[in-house]
Amino acid sequence: MRILITNIKKLLHTYTKDNSPLVLKGAAMNQLPSIENAYLIIENDVIHAYGAMGNLNTEQTADKTIDAKQGIVMPAWIDSHTHLVHAATREEEFAMRIAGVSYEEIAAKGGGILNSAAKLQATSEDDLFDKSLARLYAAKNLGTGIIEIKSGYGLSVDAEIKMLRVIKRLQAEKVMPIKATFLGAHAYPVEFKNNHQGYIDMICKKMIPQIAAEGLAEYIDAFCERGFFSVEETSAILECGIAHGLKPKIHANQLHNSGGVQCGVKYNAISVDHLESMDTPEVECLLQSNTMPVLLPGAAFFLAMHYQPARMLIDAGLPVALASDYNPGSCPSFNMNFVTSLACTQMKMTTAEAINACTINAAAALEMSAEYGTITVGKKANLIITKPIDNEALLPYWYGESLVREVIN
Repeated sequence: MRILITNIKKLLHTYTKDNSPLVLKGAAMNQLPSIENAYLIIENDVIHAYGAMGNLNTEQTADKTIDAKQGIVMPAWIDSHTHLVHAATREEEFAMRIAGVSYEEIAAKGGGILNSAAKLQATSEDDLFDKSLARLYAAKNLGTGIIEIKSGYGLSVDAEIKMLRVIKRLQAEKVMPIKATFLGAHAYPVEFKNNHQGYIDMICKKMIPQIAAEGLAEYIDAFCERGFFSVEETSAILECGIAHGLKPKIHANQLHNSGGVQCGVKYNAISVDHLESMDTPEVECLLQSNTMPVLLPGAAFFLAMHYQPARMLIDAGLPVALASDYNPGSCPSFNMNFVTSLACTQMKMTTAEAINACTINAAAALEMSAEYGTITVGKKANLIITKPIDNEALLPYWYGESLVREVIN
């Protein structure tokens, strides 16, 4: 199947095979090569050729031709951190926060993650699948072409396995490539509130072996945070996951300077995510690693918290990825277009930095940057075609409406 896309206003994020990056760090994040008035050829779902319209062979044949109508063509958004599978919304907690109750206070009263867990445990696998599939299509319509999905709202052996089986069913639908992450260490269930070791044993002796045996996840995650999982508890869980072939990703430093960054780097985590609370030691630690800092400004926005220090990280020479953190409690949005807007307006990232953070660096946060994240011959065609717009700055600028016309993947 050969697809020809013509009349592209700007073909964004173009690299040759020889200079296509696997990750962009520091000042390099501000580069965004492009071609004006371009065409693109896709063959069997792979980028086959591209260039200026003036150089297009008029005798070029294709099974399908798409007129971009002066829209931009660019890599699709890659959302490397979501909690897409859940049973119900939590708007009652939103009302509580408006009234002045903190996120931590809500969690301490049995709300938050425990609230979602109770609802999920009472929901059938089929219902979870139907709701999650609808969300997946909605995310695609907003420009997302690859997504990661975590468990973590089960907090029991059966419910965590149920969530991961739903994710596996979503993968089989082939709406987009999906990476699965086991997050049993999201919170302590009520029955283990005073028996942390009992729950850790359940994760390590029952959940992880079954997940590995069924091939239900690629990554293991933990909420390394005060009031949730300590560095020592996180370490024990990661070590068990690694022993069973699961690669670490960590929720780190969201509410406090928790030691999660250092813990993640110690275990060669693919990424450390959140990072609202950072200081010089964390930056220096990341500089000595290949761990990707993933920032989630949507959660900071919805919880009315301070934003992640993107400028400090980039100016220190680090790479940065952005993700939605879609979940029913602290970020009920998978709109990656809005994520770029928050990155630019609240974290002072440039348009190029924000786009790179949602494409090539987000691909690196999922170990997929060799195949996705740039316009390069030989890479998979996972693309956005925008509505007719003059330049890419309109993507974060026009935050109230999606400019995405179509996603090809």
